[in-house]
Amino acid sequence: MISVTIEKIGLVAQGINNWQEATALLQSETDYQGGELPLLKPSMLKPNERRRTTRTIKIALQAAEEALQDLDNNESLASVFSSSEGDLDIIDQICLALTEVGRPVSPTQFHNSVHNAPAGYWSIGAGSRQGSSSLGGLDGSFATGLLEAAVQSVVEQIPVLLVCYDQPPPELLQPFMPIDEPFSIAMLLNAESDASMARLNLSTLPHGTESRLSKPALETLRLSAPSARSLPILEAIAQNRSASITLPYLPGLNLQAELQPC
Repeated sequence: MISVTIEKIGLVAQGINNWQEATALLQSETDYQGGELPLLKPSMLKPNERRRTTRTIKIALQAAEEALQDLDNNESLASVFSSSEGDLDIIDQICLALTEVGRPVSPTQFHNSVHNAPAGYWSIGAGSRQGSSSLGGLDGSFATGLLEAAVQSVVEQIPVLLVCYDQPPPELLQPFMPIDEPFSIAMLLNAESDASMARLNLSTLPHGTESRLSKPALETLRLSAPSARSLPILEAIAQNRSASITLPYLPGLNLQAELQPC
């Protein structure tokens, strides 16, 4: 079993600008209403760098920025970035370019196509020189990133930033990876902390049924993107209650999260 605390949270989704708005929704009797995606303009990047980024990179950085907004020093933070499929817009553009005369793939498209592009931009913006991992785990991407970040934090005794993010793919790729809504969640994890929101005890569990949400529209949002599988944990944190949560992880194996508010 791995035990870790959650210090800070950042969140971006359609109709949800930040963790504060998400908390209000998760505490209320009102169901999720959806809406427009907030303007994605992470301030940690200089304008020239921000112009070269994609919507996938921006949604990851915006959640990360919120989770770290009260920290004085990000240079010492390790990070784990996790996404089900990475930047499918860029993959689509490159594949289409390869069918054209001359194969006009731009250098910007090429360097944004790698799976660790969001982590690279974050390291530049934060000035971090600590280690960074970039993972992918299909529907288990949130659990994969959470377990990796928690293990790093406990073993190295350092704070670790977890960012899990998804964007809907272009139409041609939608049948192969049906992500319906953009979603990004960032958590600052620490093995021990005097200012944490909650403590998570993590262990693997063979089979089992993943935790669901009682509100119909919020449950639809949970299923709309692998990163949104984090919502049962977020709901328990927002409601300041203990919970036993089962997350999809690997085929035949789930991640069990026992949450205790602090």
